[in-house]
Amino acid sequence: MCGFAGIVNYEKNLLNSDLIIKNMTKKISSRGPDENNYYLKENVLFGHNRLIVRDPSGGTQPMSIEFQNNIYTIVYNGQIYNTDEIKRDLEKNGIIFNSYSDTEILLRAYIYYGYDVAKYLNGIFSFAIWDYRKQELFIARDHFGVKPFFYTFKNNNFIFGSEIKCILEHPEVEATIDHNGICELIGLGPAHTPGLTVYKDIYELKPGYFGVFDKYGLKLNQYFKLETKEHTDDFETTCRKINYLLDDSITKQLVSDVPLGLMLSGGLDSSIITAYAANFCKKNNLKTLKTFSVDYIDNDKNFVKSDFQPNSDDHYISIMADTFKTDHKKIVLDTPELSNYLLESMVARDCPRNG
Repeated sequence: MCGFAGIVNYEKNLLNSDLIIKNMTKKISSRGPDENNYYLKENVLFGHNRLIVRDPSGGTQPMSIEFQNNIYTIVYNGQIYNTDEIKRDLEKNGIIFNSYSDTEILLRAYIYYGYDVAKYLNGIFSFAIWDYRKQELFIARDHFGVKPFFYTFKNNNFIFGSEIKCILEHPEVEATIDHNGICELIGLGPAHTPGLTVYKDIYELKPGYFGVFDKYGLKLNQYFKLETKEHTDDFETTCRKINYLLDDSITKQLVSDVPLGLMLSGGLDSSIITAYAANFCKKNNLKTLKTFSVDYIDNDKNFVKSDFQPNSDDHYISIMADTFKTDHKKIVLDTPELSNYLLESMVARDCPRNG
């Protein structure tokens, strides 16, 4: 994953606030350990931490593109799975690319499609694009909210980022929890009200939404809404469709210029992903798939068989690793180490649902 932070202010020159955006970006440095860069202009500041997955030299962010006497700049977190299709369509319309990074493809897609760009994207994403000529910020989040996007308003500042803690790093933002925040924290369990967070006046961009922020404020629009329809396919057709959807969704996420690994827990989800991923690697003569699992000392002594789970996780992990010949590694921790690891992970995300 990558991480970004940003500030837009139309009433104040932000060039003297470079230390603020650098501190905000540094606060989420764990999201992108490979590169760290900034975009600093009078009314907008961007910071980005990059985890390099594809096109190491061509995907540096913040990325700016000059087109028809205008400059567009993006900060982006995610992965677009249909970049090849989008790139081909844009090239047919005369668009020339300088790299094969999905960041450039996404930015040029926005330049071409405008506010409708999210409708063309298949992937997980959150991003912000600054239009220099219009002096406006375009923001968007993926269909189901896999990638986070948080924001707040303080003293004419529109402050946003990939995690709440980078927003709290801004000196004008306070970590305040009111009665609504308490309800969000404990009243709804693991769920929460879309668009809200536990902190007062700090919001999330809802899944399936894009927004435009300009001198007149922020306008939000929904570009995707999940619909339910009656299932009418027979058993064989259903199986074919499920197989296609699993193969398509999993293998499209395996495009990378760096080694990939999977967490294999022994459960149904990770086992299915491992099966398709391992077959993909074998079919395309790629390196043996690496899988990982986490265990803690004496866990086997505390395991109690039941009708729900007759065998331990290790049993199923071994079956999957042996069947699909993965390069498997088990990480064994003692109980305090595991507890501290989980606690640090939760703190790093501000709260369990912040992603």
